[in-house]
Amino acid sequence: MPCYRCDTRQTDPVRGTSPWARGVVGGEQVLVCPDCQRDPDWRRPLDRCAGCGSAHLSKALGLVVCRDCGSRTEPASRPPLSTERPATDRAGPLGAPQILAPAREPRLADPPKAVNAALAVDVEAALARMFGRATSEVPSTDDVADR
Repeated sequence: MPCYRCDTRQTDPVRGTSPWARGVVGGEQVLVCPDCQRDPDWRRPLDRCAGCGSAHLSKALGLVVCRDCGSRTEPASRPPLSTERPATDRAGPLGAPQILAPAREPRLADPPKAVNAALAVDVEAALARMFGRATSEVPSTDDVADR
């Protein structure tokens, strides 16, 4: 899952705590990369717990769960902001682009991009590490279709 603000994809995570933050926006779970967490207002669009007001929410089994008070609720019915494109035409602090709206996941109708190829290489490498084989031994899509 990419960062909902800048569309950066998380690389194969190492064991232990992740520097990426989880949150819920519009009833959907999102991730925020460490770079976007440097913005002091990065938590502003996150949904809040109705019970305690915390933004430490996660989504599990279709319910939004507060990680502070344990409250469980149905997801908000408003559409997630993650369907919007980031506004990068205005400068933010230190000349960096100001991100007013989060990026969105690519739809199936979107044309393939170089990002998809890079993601495929990352996935292939992760699977190779997981199953203990060299990346050159990973079957191609043609090999899989022949089976």
